[in-house]
Amino acid sequence: MSVSKWATGAFWSDAIERAVRTAAQAALGIVGAGTLGVLDVDWGIVGSVSGLAAVVSLLTSFAAGSTGDVTTAGFTTTRAPLANTEHYPQA
Repeated sequence: MSVSKWATGAFWSDAIERAVRTAAQAALGIVGAGTLGVLDVDWGIVGSVSGLAAVVSLLTSFAAGSTGDVTTAGFTTTRAPLANTEHYPQA
């Protein structure tokens, strides 16, 4: 019996990173959309939209849980190689 991809620390680390990044992007989009100052921002809406974006990101990670690379929460099957690896040390 194999261990579920969702039970691995790598999956959760990747999924949480994606959710936080998505929430931050949503918050920046709301804050930057037509407001001039910090006091002009409706922080309730920012929190609501960011929270929903994080939930959608986690659901997407769960949907990807049955496909792709078992070490990530993404849909891709392999990690893309670096374009120019001569400047980076090999592991």
